[in-house]
Amino acid sequence: MSLLHLVLVALVQGITEFLPVSSSGHLILLPRLTGLQDQGLVIDVAVHVGTLGAVVLYFWRDVRKVLHGTGRLLRGKVDTQSAFLALCLVTATVPVVIAGAALALLDLTEALRSIAVIGWTMLIFGIVLWWADTKSPQHRRAAQWTLKDAAIMGLWQVLALIPGTSRSGITITAGRALGYERHEAARLAMLMSIPTIAASGLVVAVDVAAEADWAAARDGVLAAALAFVSALLALAVMMRLAKRISFTPYVVYRVGLGLVLLWIAYT
Repeated sequence: MSLLHLVLVALVQGITEFLPVSSSGHLILLPRLTGLQDQGLVIDVAVHVGTLGAVVLYFWRDVRKVLHGTGRLLRGKVDTQSAFLALCLVTATVPVVIAGAALALLDLTEALRSIAVIGWTMLIFGIVLWWADTKSPQHRRAAQWTLKDAAIMGLWQVLALIPGTSRSGITITAGRALGYERHEAARLAMLMSIPTIAASGLVVAVDVAAEADWAAARDGVLAAALAFVSALLALAVMMRLAKRISFTPYVVYRVGLGLVLLWIAYT
């Protein structure tokens, strides 16, 4: 794998993972629109590790609470705010894990990786994000997260299994539809990404270990580092912008890209 290809994949994954524009959609499009080969499982794991490290570092205070709460939750205790937060994250993660396993068992994953599918999801869920962001009230904060809200956002997150939807985009949309402030909806979406990215990365890592392609693993170290840096910068920018402006710029990008992809797919 060439250095340029490696850098492109890492930057695309790092920049788009936490923006509401779909990292998986961009990674699928990269080889199809440039003629480059698919990056392979090792690089997929590497960039996931990089982006996971970025979100954990950025939200370390919340992550530390969740880790502490998870310990109490495993002992059957939900008597602290941190334990309740951990329970909410588990609740929000279960639906996408079940749905992801079902897609894999039914062998439907590859069927969804078409330019037409990505074009439609970019367009449709971009409009849904605009609707939720502009029409919903902004009066709730992350500290008011409930198990019911976590379950609802978890069900919305299942839609992210369709390439082009955007995991962060659809969970931010759900949070805004539930009345959470933009910054708070983004914060909840990012926290929900941690167990989701970890679970998907672990599944792919098992396949990588079975292949034992250690030459490609060396490329993965560089890819992980680049994805970490780019994801951290993108995350910091998005969280700052969420306090100042709406999500409309992302919507404009999604709709524009969606229309271009549909034009390519059908002409």
